[in-house]
Amino acid sequence: MACMSGAHILVVDDEPKVRTLLRRCLEGEGFAVSDAKDGAELRAALERDPVTLITLDLNLGKENGLDLAREIRKDRNIPIIMLTGKGDSIDRVVGLELGADDYLAKPFELRELVARIRAVLRRTAATSVTPPAAGQGYAFEGWMFDVGRRSLKRESGREQDLTTSEFNLLEAFVTRPHRVLSRDDLMDLLKGHDWSPLDRSIDNLIARLRKKVEQDPERPRLIKTVRGVGYTFAADVKRLT
Repeated sequence: MACMSGAHILVVDDEPKVRTLLRRCLEGEGFAVSDAKDGAELRAALERDPVTLITLDLNLGKENGLDLAREIRKDRNIPIIMLTGKGDSIDRVVGLELGADDYLAKPFELRELVARIRAVLRRTAATSVTPPAAGQGYAFEGWMFDVGRRSLKRESGREQDLTTSEFNLLEAFVTRPHRVLSRDDLMDLLKGHDWSPLDRSIDNLIARLRKKVEQDPERPRLIKTVRGVGYTFAADVKRLT
């Protein structure tokens, strides 16, 4: 999955014109493409060929894309980008909670969909390098970081509160120590669809996390800046079993 060329995209949409449009676009970008108009064809396609990523329409006539996403997630860890004509934020949140990796409302630019697909594939490849096990714990510089319990505490027992974004950022660093991660890498790892590559959100999030884990945020020893590239987690990390 690390290589995008040759990736197999399954397009699931009940509108023939949409399926044809997406197939032509994605094949033009070098992807292999299959399509399905409903849940039955989706299931048959998954049994027939390995699929790298699914674009899944929310409204499939009698069937609901959210239910199909839930069904896929029971057995498979295939990335899903949900497509919908609704702009309802509740549907968006529910879709992401069910395991969708991104969410795009119709009408959309084909270039944006291609960019989202590439971002999800990059993110999936990056996270597959060192996947954290459920309940996995890590120790670094006097800190105990429990992924399963989503907690960070000092070895003395004092717990440090983290926002969801701060926790996810620390997880990205702790599971990839001594690797240089660009801002784009971090945006992808933190569900990059919510970030703008032109804003300073990542830098602001780094600054907030430093205040919570560094002894001296002005002279960081754990989360170091690599000028012109990004950031690296410089601490030695011990995986706990």
